[in-house]
Amino acid sequence: MSIQEISITGALFIWFGALLAISGMESWLKFRAPGVERLQALAIGRLVFQVLNKMEWGFLLVVLIAHFFLDLPQYLHQFFLALLLLLLVQTFFVLPKLDKRAKIQISGGQVLPSKLHLIYVGLEMVKMILILITAIYFLKR
Repeated sequence: MSIQEISITGALFIWFGALLAISGMESWLKFRAPGVERLQALAIGRLVFQVLNKMEWGFLLVVLIAHFFLDLPQYLHQFFLALLLLLLVQTFFVLPKLDKRAKIQISGGQVLPSKLHLIYVGLEMVKMILILITAIYFLKR
């Protein structure tokens, strides 16, 4: 396995693990923790997802740089492009809107019901599937 393949495989599995731990578990468990009020959980969530988003850009950067040095099937280039597009949508459309809603609630305001969380979860699921398929490809390579 080349250094590029090791870099991609490591970045993808760590990225997948971070998404599974945070989006799959932490995001909803903090609201069930004894002693943690809803507004505290929202404030924690804002911080955690801001940091996660920055980490994701780091993982994607490692993957994109390393993949340019490898001869890969066309579908993997499309997977990487899809990951880039998903992260762009989350970073510049969904997360800012969710962050704004959380800020309003934390400051005592009310927000109307929204499907933004479902959109975010759907994007996360697609992203996780792409990451896992790609990571397994590199393990088998």
